[in-house]
Amino acid sequence: MLKSFRSSYRAALALSCAVVPLSAYRLPPPASPFPQETRSQLLVSPAWLAQHINDPNLVVLQVGDAEGYMSEHIPRARYASLSSISAPDTHADNALHLEMLPADKLRPALEALGISDNSKVVVYYVNDWLTVATRAVFTLDYAGLGPRVVMLDGGQEAWKKNGGKLTDVVPPKKVGKLTPLQLRPLIVDANWVRANIGKPGIAVVDARAQGFYDGVQTGRGMTAPQRTGHIAGAKSVPFTGIADDNYAFKSQSELAALFDKAGVKAGDTVVAYCHIGQQATGTLFAARLLGYPVKLYDGSFEDWSARADFPVENPAASARK
Repeated sequence: MLKSFRSSYRAALALSCAVVPLSAYRLPPPASPFPQETRSQLLVSPAWLAQHINDPNLVVLQVGDAEGYMSEHIPRARYASLSSISAPDTHADNALHLEMLPADKLRPALEALGISDNSKVVVYYVNDWLTVATRAVFTLDYAGLGPRVVMLDGGQEAWKKNGGKLTDVVPPKKVGKLTPLQLRPLIVDANWVRANIGKPGIAVVDARAQGFYDGVQTGRGMTAPQRTGHIAGAKSVPFTGIADDNYAFKSQSELAALFDKAGVKAGDTVVAYCHIGQQATGTLFAARLLGYPVKLYDGSFEDWSARADFPVENPAASARK
């Protein structure tokens, strides 16, 4: 009995002292804070579009170069200009470029592109017209259609490189049918920005090229030059850093590094501006790929600069002092 007990004890002790691979104690890797699923909800590949190109409810929109569209475009694609879905430029004093339309005017503008309540919309661009396309996507999201709107990653060039055919045949005009739009609260104005910049959970970012943020370049408004520098307290996430040399969006980790470098924290609402509200939508689209909630200061620096009592920081001027 005692001998049997000792034998069992020795066997158990030997088992407990056996070498166990370190990997057995490793915890599974943490889930990425920027899941790939978010990206797949906003971007589609050329292969996906080829598979769905004949879906009856698919609406394909090329945004940007009208002359190029007439020469060649993806089959079934319709041409959409930003001017057709934006408030008209009046060129009057204090007028702003590229402002959102009210719901009662935006609805027929979108219907004229063939968009209905049951449409799946794919927006694409040609060459470097990326932020023209992201502005169109943002407008559709603002109109409440966001869950049914995606971007073709890499645009027309990616389509061609993956064997996609092009055509010069313009599809017959088709008017869609939308129920009254439920606009989303994605647009903010100068007073909102001034009241909220610097608050926890709010990251106001300048999406212009770095030279404008740094104060070594000066933008121009509709009637006069803008002030030099950036909105006081804003961070810099230039739209120029969101895509690779082929105009496809950079990877999740690369995009995350851009926002992390600027000091944008997980969970922040990213509020972007640029010159007139176009380039900012590129930075906001990148933010959406990472799962950030977003808002657009539509008047952007064109509006802020015209308000003499709204503060502007000029790093280049400060460095010269």
